[in-house]
Amino acid sequence: MKKGTLKQILLITDGCSNKGEDPSATAALAHQQGITVNVIGILEDDQTEDPQGLQEVEDIALSGGGVSQLVYKQALSQTVQMVTKQAMTQTLQGFVNTELKQILGSEQTMEDLEPEKRGEIMEVVEDLGETCDLEVLVLIDTSASMHDKLPTVKEALIDLSISLNARIGRNRFSIFSFPGKRKDIDKVLDWSPKLDSISSVFPKLTSGGITPTGPAIREAMYQFGKKSLLRSFRKNDEQDVENA
Repeated sequence: MKKGTLKQILLITDGCSNKGEDPSATAALAHQQGITVNVIGILEDDQTEDPQGLQEVEDIALSGGGVSQLVYKQALSQTVQMVTKQAMTQTLQGFVNTELKQILGSEQTMEDLEPEKRGEIMEVVEDLGETCDLEVLVLIDTSASMHDKLPTVKEALIDLSISLNARIGRNRFSIFSFPGKRKDIDKVLDWSPKLDSISSVFPKLTSGGITPTGPAIREAMYQFGKKSLLRSFRKNDEQDVENA
């Protein structure tokens, strides 16, 4: 099985979209382009679950082939890592199932195999999760209600960077926020091998305004494959050569 690049949008939000196209539809479009859309919905510590917000978080992730999770603010850090890893495993299992169908026939999936064989395949999936290249675009809702949650988001992303940098495969991160000042999204951090510079860029984030989640996902999708991402790959290749 070939090692490809796993592409993820990690949407962090606390509310319902209220402008623009249906976010589930744009998430489905991203998924068609090979980009998984994962969603973390942040709840206030004293908040009871908002059914509409909960439903939207689930619908976006379902359409985007990803993982969704509602979480209280204090548990955000471990949740960001967990959702990213779960989505990687889920995507890789999908790849493996596709390959199995080519080998065993269209009716066969991993669940149809004997437990021993299934265990061997899951070991392959775990290995691929460590060695494949990963691109994660973090899309942060900075609408007015997110103001007091942004410091927690910052800490969670630093923890995510530390966790993923322990992988063997190459990582690429970028951070965008919405709503943008003039566009649907604003670039906070261009594609980079690490999120080390997050402490310097995060103070630039200001909260306020509406929640155009659908248009934001669409614009985020267009950021994959841009020249800045290619430069990031080349730069890291040069560092790998120097370190060899």
